[in-house]
Amino acid sequence: MVEITATYEGELRTSASHGPSGTVIETDAPVDNQGRGERYSPTDLVATAMGTCMMTIMGIYGQRHDMDLTGTKVRIEKHMTEELPRRIARVVAEITVPLPEDHPRRRAIEKAAVNCPVFLSLHPEIEKPVVFAWVG
Repeated sequence: MVEITATYEGELRTSASHGPSGTVIETDAPVDNQGRGERYSPTDLVATAMGTCMMTIMGIYGQRHDMDLTGTKVRIEKHMTEELPRRIARVVAEITVPLPEDHPRRRAIEKAAVNCPVFLSLHPEIEKPVVFAWVG
């Protein structure tokens, strides 16, 4: 169990404190939803969580198999619905892996990515296409 406490700061902004580390993050409503867009929005954090979770699980797989995945990158696109209620409709992940395309563990690494807890926890109606680029 991890405890996170959040406070509404006014003007559509929040701050959240991670109990174990004390790290604080702040959010702001996006410009297209009455905010200033000066910080991550809550839905931006969801998309970010998916991408960083995918790389973390890939990293765990790499450590278990003596593979260094340092330098792996993810580019995330978050698309919201246009109709109400607002929700995330699509999160596209483009993952660049610094290994050759013919790496013998390629399929296992890709499978690890799409089995991350955040990817699996997102509602099935959210489209989650993933594209891998192998550049080693």
